[in-house]
Amino acid sequence: MKLSVMKDGGAKTADMDVSDVVFGAAFNEDLVHQIVIAYQANGRQGSRAQKNRSAVSGGGIKPWRQKGTGRARAGTIRSPIWRGGGKVFPSSPDENFSQKVNKKVHRAGMRSILSELARLERLVAVEDMAMAAPKTRELAGKLAAMKAEKSVLIVTETEDRNLVLSARNLPYVSVCVASAINPVNLVGHEQIIMTTGAVKRCEEMLA
Repeated sequence: MKLSVMKDGGAKTADMDVSDVVFGAAFNEDLVHQIVIAYQANGRQGSRAQKNRSAVSGGGIKPWRQKGTGRARAGTIRSPIWRGGGKVFPSSPDENFSQKVNKKVHRAGMRSILSELARLERLVAVEDMAMAAPKTRELAGKLAAMKAEKSVLIVTETEDRNLVLSARNLPYVSVCVASAINPVNLVGHEQIIMTTGAVKRCEEMLA
């Protein structure tokens, strides 16, 4: 399979041969949905907490006598049916939202996402995206020349601090290394720009 390669100035160069296994797989929507939901669930802190009726303060005295008032009998103002009362089934801070995804399933899902992005021409490769110095305007000019001015994810083989600092003030641009790509990042951006080194790294990880 061929993947179009551009220079950082926007000019196209010779196409790059990429693995059909990684960038030519069939799209499996159910599989992609599974790994995206699992990734989001595994990122939850699970720190929310609510109080049951025994943890809510107050309510130590019976609000009114059992009989003779014409009202329904009540034993405490902290009953779950009262405003300000405790929850019947409260959330606890030790809730576990994690979902297990097998490595083979995760790799297959990532291959499916990358292949679909390549088919839709939302994934392009560049020879290099290195920045000599942290210059936001210079990076914005490069992306404009590549017609990437919406939601862009730049994937590099190794961490480039100058590139990260240059993209920090561009709200539509994210930067990550190839070893840290995840399904949410790939699905959540309109265009993916990968360096040729990052493409080869993805092939090594997902083949």
